[in-house]
Amino acid sequence: MLRQLNMDTVQQNFWKEDLLREKMLRCDWYRKYGSMVKAKQKAKAAARLPLRLPTLYPKTPPSPPHAPKAVPRRAPSPVLKAPVQSEMYPVLPATRALLYEGISHDFQGRYNYLNTRKLDIPEMRYVFPITSNFSYGWQLGPPVKQEPVSCKMCRIESFFRKNGAFELLDPKDLVL
Repeated sequence: MLRQLNMDTVQQNFWKEDLLREKMLRCDWYRKYGSMVKAKQKAKAAARLPLRLPTLYPKTPPSPPHAPKAVPRRAPSPVLKAPVQSEMYPVLPATRALLYEGISHDFQGRYNYLNTRKLDIPEMRYVFPITSNFSYGWQLGPPVKQEPVSCKMCRIESFFRKNGAFELLDPKDLVL
């Protein structure tokens, strides 16, 4: 849109009224729908917050009833809290010591710790499967090594045709 340098009074009044009308329309819309928009924004913000699940503590066995004694005792000892059960098994001290040796930039420290921790199978790191993706690799056992096929005629190099999609089929691509 070109800028008009020679505007007369009529054009100036037109633009003034037009901008004032747009401003009034925006104000009317905000008065009418502003509270609904704010409520939707708050609902979306609340939906984005992660859900906090309650922590389940292990059940303590019921204690046997105390027999009344005539001997006065000292003040009762404080009740021991049940230990918080973690999702992961504790790390071996030798593996944890890797965290404090060197820096990650030199492939030491955290880098070395994480690579060492990665070598353990999930059953050795976690008490139970945390996510649904864990069910694919949970308790599979050691990996089975497949021996290479000795017959080169049976081996297919690739799923795709070597000579293009619309070319005639190459007899090497066919498997009988």
